[in-house]
Amino acid sequence: MKKGYYGNWGGQYISELLMPAIIELENAFEEIKNADEFLDELKDLLQNYSGRPTPVTFCPNLSKELDLEIYLKREDLNHTGAHKINNALGQALLAKKLGKKRIIAETGAGQHGVATATACARLGLECEVYMGEVDCQRQAINVYRMELLGAKVNRVQSGTKTLKDAINEALRDWSSSVETTHYLLGSALGAHPFPEIVTYFQSVIGIEARQQILETANKLPDYVVACVGGGSNAIGIFKGFLDDENVKLIGVEAGGKGIDTNEHASRMCDPINSKPGIFQGSKTYVLQENFGQIRNTYSVSAGLDYCAIGPEHTHLSDIGRAKYDYLTDEWAIKGFKMLSEMEGIIPALESSHAVGYVIKNHKLHKPGEMILINLSGRGDKDLMSVINYEKEN
Repeated sequence: MKKGYYGNWGGQYISELLMPAIIELENAFEEIKNADEFLDELKDLLQNYSGRPTPVTFCPNLSKELDLEIYLKREDLNHTGAHKINNALGQALLAKKLGKKRIIAETGAGQHGVATATACARLGLECEVYMGEVDCQRQAINVYRMELLGAKVNRVQSGTKTLKDAINEALRDWSSSVETTHYLLGSALGAHPFPEIVTYFQSVIGIEARQQILETANKLPDYVVACVGGGSNAIGIFKGFLDDENVKLIGVEAGGKGIDTNEHASRMCDPINSKPGIFQGSKTYVLQENFGQIRNTYSVSAGLDYCAIGPEHTHLSDIGRAKYDYLTDEWAIKGFKMLSEMEGIIPALESSHAVGYVIKNHKLHKPGEMILINLSGRGDKDLMSVINYEKEN
């Protein structure tokens, strides 16, 4: 496999202005990822600051209702409320070792921005976050959290005013500030080495989950299910089970108002608009118009509202190791409410896509099959989005 590629996908399609920073980052990561001092410091942060390991929780009521064995990997119990802190702490620590004093980041739902602001506060780094104006409005609480943590939040007014536009602005910033700034990318996408770096820091999810489920249930799950926006939480848990051929992996994208509408964010399931393309640094599947213009996307979940998918997910689909499907807003809201009511756990709207997918398709499973769902975050941030959705529907 060529460096930076997953099969035919990935690569390093980026401005010449950024190549020195990319090469510096790649070399530093290769050197530091096996360095005892770095790993010990990161382990201490994850355990004693973020709260790892996160538990695996059995859902007795949902399991009885669906006639399945449902377990959750509880990334919602991390400090800041989502899996994003794993990567934010890792990259911020890496940047500090590189001598970078300023961190920039993009965010959609706000969780990566909050995690980055948190890591910067802890490590004494300057922080700026780019966030689309639409996302700022529907995730106003997270905007305030970032500012409270000392970050400057730049509201992006261009394009659809969502995640892809926030990434564009962050890349523009980085192009003019590479000597002092590290771009702390939040998902397993973009130019090499970012997909590899993010996957490395998020793989702790799958490593923990595999050991925990064996200790708890004395067997591996039949299925591992995770939501997929850019793909960091999904690739994080998938990594723990890739070599277990009997464990089926399912990634759930945002179906929005339906795959037959223009209001969705399913890159792997839209037979008309999803095409191979080069976008924001890598070759992957991208929602496009006939002449290559990027299609607007939509999801009730800000964190899944993105037009491309991480290149390793595209590769896993190609080789048949993982299946990618979609879920509409309606079913995601059902998943959100059902898990809350039956188990006392309020999931993020992103994670609700994975929960809702299992609920919707439970009759396709054999009774008693074990399903492990990655609960990537908690739903406090999404309460107003759900309230507004219910008013409108």
